[in-house]
Amino acid sequence: MTLAVRYTSARTLDTTPATASEPGPGEVELAPAYVGICGTDLHIFHGDMDARVATPAVLGHEMAGRIVRVGPGVEGWRPGDAVTVMPLRWDGTCPACRARHQHVCQHLDFIGIDSPGAMQQRWTVPASTLIRLPDTLPLDQAALVEPTAVAVHDVGRAAVKNGEKVVVVGGGPVGILIALVARAAGAEVRVVELNAHRRLLAEELGLSTWNPATADITALVQQWTGEAGADVAFEVSGAAAGVDTAVDVLGVRGRLCLVAIHPRPREINLHRFFWRELTLVGARLYDRGDFERAVALVADGTIPAQHLITKIVPLTEAPAAFEALESGGDVMKILVDCTDDAQGAAV
Repeated sequence: MTLAVRYTSARTLDTTPATASEPGPGEVELAPAYVGICGTDLHIFHGDMDARVATPAVLGHEMAGRIVRVGPGVEGWRPGDAVTVMPLRWDGTCPACRARHQHVCQHLDFIGIDSPGAMQQRWTVPASTLIRLPDTLPLDQAALVEPTAVAVHDVGRAAVKNGEKVVVVGGGPVGILIALVARAAGAEVRVVELNAHRRLLAEELGLSTWNPATADITALVQQWTGEAGADVAFEVSGAAAGVDTAVDVLGVRGRLCLVAIHPRPREINLHRFFWRELTLVGARLYDRGDFERAVALVADGTIPAQHLITKIVPLTEAPAAFEALESGGDVMKILVDCTDDAQGAAV
């Protein structure tokens, strides 16, 4: 028997024994080592996604671990290989898939939301979802590959170019990762964030920050850009004020990349879009190329993953970790240690 963390109802998680299923044709069994808790997991924890998530549900999609067993027909993988998982399973037949946009399949199974996720000691997934990790990359740092892949996709959707001026509105984990990926693409970056702890962390990573509570962000951007406005803005805050800021800072033909999930419609200044010929692009998830790029960025230290990890807790303490993240404060990224040695209760 192994252990799994399950969501059972709003604000209720349990840690329970689970039986690992033997990998079938085309599948592999993994031993997750570390699993990150992300904003989507918190939305599920709050009960906001009960219409989508079938309970009891094993959460988690930001992970790194090793292969335990391979099923029939699986080639190129063997037990012991270090891997992460691109947690997407598409049907291959819908219009989006036929247009080669499988990551936004119209019947997408997001593993960890629509089907069992990684917050367990054994996890069976399709071999097609595996992404190889370098043996030299620590597995705790590799757990940040998935959110880094999100950032790589976002920066690609916004078509950030060398020398451009970029404003990231929202300095949480994804916002910081977007800022780092954009900087690696040669952009000059400013991060707008209310939380003092997050601003300090960003500054320790060499990023410049602005506090919207004490500064006129639009005026600062005008000064920074010689009154031209920013080339690109990323809205990562999920707040109405963040949308306003992201629109207002853009210069002529600027691009706004919408990253945050807004649960309700927002008012937006369409006159600004008309007057400055702005472009709005959505960015959702990632593809395999984004994941492979993310592995490289974490492995070479461009993404200093170790500095984004606030703490690591054993799987049995995952419910308390969700509550800690919910409170905000001085928490950036919490990882759940799913290894057998970390639990003491696994049998």
